[in-house]
Amino acid sequence: MRFFGKVLTTAAVITGALGLVGAGIVVAERVDAEQAQAGGQSASYNQQVPRAGGIKTVPFEVSGELPIYPKALWEVDSTGPAVRKLEARLVQLRLLDAQYLDDAFGTMTRSAVKKFQSSKGIPTLGYVDQNTWDQLKSATHEPTQQELYPPAPVVNGKKLDQRCATGRVLCIDKSTRQLRYVVNGKVVSSMDVRFGAKTTRTREGLFSVSWKSRNHVSKLYDSEMPFAMFFSGGQAVHYSSDFAARGYNGGSHGCVNVRDRQKIAWLFDRIKVGDKVVVYWS
Repeated sequence: MRFFGKVLTTAAVITGALGLVGAGIVVAERVDAEQAQAGGQSASYNQQVPRAGGIKTVPFEVSGELPIYPKALWEVDSTGPAVRKLEARLVQLRLLDAQYLDDAFGTMTRSAVKKFQSSKGIPTLGYVDQNTWDQLKSATHEPTQQELYPPAPVVNGKKLDQRCATGRVLCIDKSTRQLRYVVNGKVVSSMDVRFGAKTTRTREGLFSVSWKSRNHVSKLYDSEMPFAMFFSGGQAVHYSSDFAARGYNGGSHGCVNVRDRQKIAWLFDRIKVGDKVVVYWS
């Protein structure tokens, strides 16, 4: 919630300010915020209170000076090269994991910005205003090209997808049918994988591990999916006894199958919810 010289409010703010929470207010709805300038003019609202047989709506007014927050230079959903430079500076201070370095201001960037603001004793707005940006520039150096675009890992003389260059990544190459566990640009482990059949294609793109299930059983297909790491809806990386037995003669229902149980068990214990998953054609 931000103020730019006009009232933008919620029920919690209104009820808290007036001490009306205990009175049973359910909703406070703005009627005419254009009248509520930060210079102390009043604004009228409708408040809804419970009564026998339903909810009654009655008007009330709020007056007084409200805070005006500084303008955001970058905030959640901001995109572009400038966001990448901002994130690179946060990575320098170890406030943001390098795996979140991209051109999009997301929730992890917001969290890092709030940590920086807190460390400097300035309001933890969660977005970058001019003061935050000035202090961040003073505390860091201009990001180098390598800091902005870390080199992609190389395997057997061939570069992996650029998105596998930072953080912990399940880097899954459909062309070579290999899953590589990459940490900060270094390939730690690799394993054979197979993908969905033509009618149940494994989706390509950039994802993240949304949840894990060590002894998962598919309710849809009534099949075991040990060491499942879900990344796109019902699609997951998991061990497949069918893949271990039949090899590439079969296919999955969209998941990424691993046939080496020992390797996938080892990987499962190291992958965290939120880690990147990149599925691509090389």
